[in-house]
Amino acid sequence: MTVLVTGLPRSGTSWTGKMLAAGGDLVYVNEPLNPQHPPGRCPGVLRATVTHRFQYICDDNAADWLPAFRDTVALRYRWLAELRANRSPYDLARLLRYGTAFAFGRLTGRQALLDDPFAVLSAGWFAAALGCRVIALVRDPVSFVASWQRLGWTVYFHELLEQPLLVRDHPELLELRALVGSQDRLAKAAALWRATRAILDRTPGIRVTSYESLAADPLTGFRELYAYAGLPWTPMAERRITRACTGSSRAGTGFAWSGLSRTAYRPMDSRRALDAAARGLSPRDAARVRALTS
Repeated sequence: MTVLVTGLPRSGTSWTGKMLAAGGDLVYVNEPLNPQHPPGRCPGVLRATVTHRFQYICDDNAADWLPAFRDTVALRYRWLAELRANRSPYDLARLLRYGTAFAFGRLTGRQALLDDPFAVLSAGWFAAALGCRVIALVRDPVSFVASWQRLGWTVYFHELLEQPLLVRDHPELLELRALVGSQDRLAKAAALWRATRAILDRTPGIRVTSYESLAADPLTGFRELYAYAGLPWTPMAERRITRACTGSSRAGTGFAWSGLSRTAYRPMDSRRALDAAARGLSPRDAARVRALTS
């Protein structure tokens, strides 16, 4: 069974994906819908053109996406397409890593695990059309906004509003027009959180999971997610997750892409990481986020 782990960026998708892959039954595929290269725009992994952040996929445009994603979840790597598009030393190393991982995964009967926050608004399509077990991470809004503020991130709502099918299916997104061009990064991040949470809460066929509850008790939480995804809970998985979630906390070192997969995952003490999750926001700003997302 293919697994999709999604949720807004900085909601713990990389960590959750890596922990689900720790049992050895899944091939980890990082952010095929990311419009930035790397980690996205790799036609060997996904032979389709991503035009927007949070690309919306539904039945009406599935002809552009279904064949490509069927190849991805079947672990069919497109070597020539990748070579034509990306030829730097880094790209070649990534090609070898993914190409061999896909081939080995097919030979050993493994399934794909897609870790993609940019699929969050299309989670229902992945569940219905591709039969994915979808796990959608939702982070506490104050911690989510604080993380975006520390990184200087913002959201450009025109990338959502310029997708007619997305606005058609989720007309409440039209309320975001008032913030187009705004310099109020806190209000924009809070609005994105609120709109995404509302969409996820009414999306059938997916499992919405709290990042905080997972971080507070990772063994119990991941054991439940393994069962939901149809994965065997093995001593190896438990050992690896214990080691990855109870080590030295690196929560204070910020965000950094790492490895050929370009993930933000790093081992951490997940319980201690929760203690500092809202750092950088004043009590007044935290109260404002609560009001904007309530």
